[in-house]
Amino acid sequence: MKNAAFIVLIILNVACNDNTDDEFDPSSTSYRQEMRTFVESISTYAHSKNANFIIIPQNGIELITQDGEPDGTLATSYIDAIDGVGQEDLFYGYNNDNEATPTPDNQYLTSFLSRLIDVEKRVLVTDYCSTPLKMDDSYVLNRNKQYISFAAPDRELSVIPTYPTPVFAENSNNVSNLFDADNFLYLINPSNFSSADDMIAQMKATNYDVLIIDAFFNDVLLTANQVNQLKLKANGGTRKVIAYMSIGEAEDYRYYWQTNWKVGNPSFIKAVNPDWAGNYKVAYWDAEWQKVIYGSNDAYLDKLLNAEFDGTYLDIIDGFEYFENQ
Repeated sequence: MKNAAFIVLIILNVACNDNTDDEFDPSSTSYRQEMRTFVESISTYAHSKNANFIIIPQNGIELITQDGEPDGTLATSYIDAIDGVGQEDLFYGYNNDNEATPTPDNQYLTSFLSRLIDVEKRVLVTDYCSTPLKMDDSYVLNRNKQYISFAAPDRELSVIPTYPTPVFAENSNNVSNLFDADNFLYLINPSNFSSADDMIAQMKATNYDVLIIDAFFNDVLLTANQVNQLKLKANGGTRKVIAYMSIGEAEDYRYYWQTNWKVGNPSFIKAVNPDWAGNYKVAYWDAEWQKVIYGSNDAYLDKLLNAEFDGTYLDIIDGFEYFENQ
């Protein structure tokens, strides 16, 4: 429990400082700004190591404006720090997989995403649908909005789809940046593959322009040699290989997890995620959690850089919602 002197100090600081976003008192913290700042710091650090490293936050689209409204002032520093955004469930999957997203929800998300198109940022949409007609519809609807998309037949993101064949908007062009890409594969659950070599062989045989994958196979980090094998499409064109990384939750199946960790120990672990086994809500603004993510040889981002991934796909960007609702 905070002592009386500390509480008085916090009150005085808030009263004397109009920008309460920097305070960590729960009553005054801007959890959205803390997430923006975290992503910006990740971007700055990554670019100090690799100037071309790609940063793509998934969901939490409200962060692109200062007030979280579609017509609000753009959060320029945040937008400058990223190369694009990932958005799930835009046309299919918002309430149920293989079911069209309700029009109001689609329009709400699109009102933000269209602003990113206006400032020349790439939008990557993952729709969850599994029947050919709906998958076709998803690809066409996204293409009409200038988004690149992936129609995922399972929410687990564990398969390379057999439909459509060839992949939507397949091409043999080299992909040097996100704007060269016309399609992508999102596969972060490798349970359907017998080994890392099996997974790599099957992915090498595809012509997706971008691969978004987990950096680990059965808890073993992919090597730079393995990652670089994936950078060539089957048709000879080059592509980008992006590594998934959750920054808004801790995962007890990751290399960094220690056996004595639990809610409250360390202090940045705040709650169990009841909807996803092994995931824990974290105080993502906490310096100790951020050290897990970047800044040392054993940090997650540093491992991705050393393995020569082309970028990272940041998940649980919408983690601010949990804290806002407490």
